[in-house]
Amino acid sequence: MRITKYEHATLQLALGDESLVIDPGVFLSHPDITGVVAIVITHEHTDHWTAEQVRRILEKNPDAKVFAPQGVADQADGLAIEVVAPGDTAQAGPFALEFFGGKHAVIHESIPVIDNVGVLVNDELYYAGDSYAVPGVEVGTLAAPIGAPWLKIGEAMDYVLAVKPKRAFYVHDMTLSVAGKQMAAARLAWATEQGGGTFTELQPGETLDV
Repeated sequence: MRITKYEHATLQLALGDESLVIDPGVFLSHPDITGVVAIVITHEHTDHWTAEQVRRILEKNPDAKVFAPQGVADQADGLAIEVVAPGDTAQAGPFALEFFGGKHAVIHESIPVIDNVGVLVNDELYYAGDSYAVPGVEVGTLAAPIGAPWLKIGEAMDYVLAVKPKRAFYVHDMTLSVAGKQMAAARLAWATEQGGGTFTELQPGETLDV
């Protein structure tokens, strides 16, 4: 499976000519993604999805399924959403999906906590959206958050230590400067290595084969 990182939190997973897109948010610079059989949206914040971005993908891939929690479905503006929650499973083309978590990480007590799902794809790639939800299963490759209003780097390190992935790379990086990314990436690399894993820094458009 080939994983391509795009801006911020958007990922494309490819097997042969078929693809899965995760979290096409407002920062995505509209890559020409074809062969898409499904889109997974972890939660309703615009850095993880907008209806416009989903429609752009669906224009070229009209048969693609869209999986998301109820909060996204409530804002979907006519888009067909297959609502998922923790414990659910689904199949889209060659991609087996299992969902975890349930809630967004706390930003501040004044801000409501919304629905959020983590997704495990083909028992290999795990991405928890805006949460530290540990799936409780072996993870081959972890997309680990590196910067966010809800993120403290020590907590992100503890999350990686708990998951113990064989491989990891960072996502959720648009809130950080170049220097901030370098410092935070070094911390997550250390945490990955404690479990015997390897850490890769992917820039937008770069890929990882797993």
